[in-house]
Order: sequence, then structure tokens, then C-alpha cells
Amino acid sequence: MASSPAHPARAAIRMTLPSNIELIAVLSGVSCVAGLVLTVLAVVGTRRPGRPAGPAGRWLRTLWSGVGPSRRERRRYRLLLFFAGLAGALAFLLTGLPVVGLLVAVAVPGTPWLFTVGRAEKRAIARIEAVGEWTRRLKDVSSTGQGLQQAIIGTVATAPEEIDEEVRLLAARLQAGWLGRPALLAFAEDIADPVCDQVVAALLLHLTDRGERLGDVLAAISAGAAAEVATRREVEAKRTQPRFAVRFLTAMTLLVLAYGLVNPTYMEPYRTPVGQLVMVGLGAAFVALLVWVRAMSQPPRPARFLAAPDPEEMIA
Repeated sequence: MASSPAHPARAAIRMTLPSNIELIAVLSGVSCVAGLVLTVLAVVGTRRPGRPAGPAGRWLRTLWSGVGPSRRERRRYRLLLFFAGLAGALAFLLTGLPVVGLLVAVAVPGTPWLFTVGRAEKRAIARIEAVGEWTRRLKDVSSTGQGLQQAIIGTVATAPEEIDEEVRLLAARLQAGWLGRPALLAFAEDIADPVCDQVVAALLLHLTDRGERLGDVLAAISAGAAAEVATRREVEAKRTQPRFAVRFLTAMTLLVLAYGLVNPTYMEPYRTPVGQLVMVGLGAAFVALLVWVRAMSQPPRPARFLAAPDPEEMIA
């Protein structure tokens, strides 16, 4: 009889043991994610200035910073990664299945990436149009007799919104003492489009021979940019159907995943180790299918012909 009070205590310990194990597992998962983040920072952040990154370094930089052109978009992407980790941990606590937590963590940043298919191409078209408009303004300013550097600085106030940051950075580099050639090559690298490469190539030729037909060349490039915009908008309109397929498949995936989270009976076959392996295979195959369909709906990236600037020639 004296040992009977100990039985409820042992039962209480046994009841709380699974929750403690789940908490330890979540903390371990968070520690693993933190370790991966620190690894990415170590690889990306310790690269020597001016030394080109390898394929692995570029992939890790893209994974950590995203592909957003502005600092605000990159900060938003990193915040999304943080919420992805939290959502994955919460899904694991609700279902007790680590693979479900992994799939939810992948779905949080992957869903906007799939739903916004085509946004990057629309933004690229808008930037080409902005480059053409800035080229026309540069032609008008340079026709007043100003030097090329002063003409570029004079276009800062009227630069189109889509490339305003890049034009301001170009003017700031010139005012900070950068040589004209590396500053213009860095500007082309920031825009990363063949149309901008044409503009920069014309400006580089003007720096070397000081020809008087710069305005005519810039006018021709501006007209070519307008034709390029019209062509790419026509191609963009024909890609509506495959992009709708991407959004439809993404929505169906989210519905299936949400149904599994709220229906324990549906997830019961996946609670065994073999079931977890099957879930990993199915999830990886479906994600690969979505990525493949998205890639089919994207146009090929146009090839550029200008190289990146040499870091040793930037400052006069």
C-alpha cells in the first residue's frame, strides 16, 4: 500500500515523456537549421572581395539572399525563411512526422516562388523599357555639350523608377573616383541585360575615340529597345497557359498537404519509417515536377556579351 502513491507519479512521467521527446526533437531541428545558416554565412560571407564565387558559393548566396534586386526584397526573403523554419517546426509538433515538417518548411518560401511565375520576366521587360527611356534622356543631355560623366550624373534626377537605384549607384561611383570603364561595366552587371550591354558598349567606345555620333547611336539603341520590349511582351502573352498549370498544381499540392495536417487518419500509413521514406520520395518527385513545369513556362535567359569589371581598375 505504501508504494501506491508512486504509481500516479510514474504514470505522469510516462505521459509527459513523449512531449519532452518532441520538444528535444524540435530543438535539435532548430539547431540543425541554425548550423546550416551559419555554414551558408561562412561560405558566402568569407569570400575575398573581387574574387569570383564558384558554383557552390553562388548557389548558397542565392539560397540565403534570394534573387531580389533590392535590399528590401532580400530582407523580406530572409524573413520568409525564418517563418518557414517556424512553420516546419509547428507542423512537426502537430503531426509528429518530421517529413511533414520538412515539406511545410519547403512550401512556405516555395509557394510564392511558384505562384509568382512570370513576375521576373515582366520585371525584366519593364527594366528594358526603362533602359531605353534612360538612353533617350542620356542622348538629350549629352547633346547639350556636357561630358559623358556629367551627362550621366545629370540623368539621376529623371531616371526611370525601375533602374533608379542602378543609375544613382553609377553616378555615385563616378563621383567617388571610379574610372569610366569599370563604372560602366559594373552598371551593366547590375542591370544584367543584353540591351543595357549595348548601351554600355556604345558609351565605352565613346570613352576611347570621343566620337561625335554618340547621340545617333544611343537613339538607334533606344529604338531597338522599344522593339525588343514589344517582342518580349508578345512572347510573354503566349506563356499564360503553362503558367496557369503551375499555379493550379501548386494550389492542389497545398490542399493535399493541408488535408493531411488536419486528418490524422489520412497520415496514419506514413507514421512508420517506410512510410516516411515513401513520403520523402513522393514529395521530392512532386516538387521536382512543379519546378520542371515552372522552368518550361520561363523564357531562356538572354546571353550577355560584356564581362564583369576588373576590381584592380576601379579607382583612378
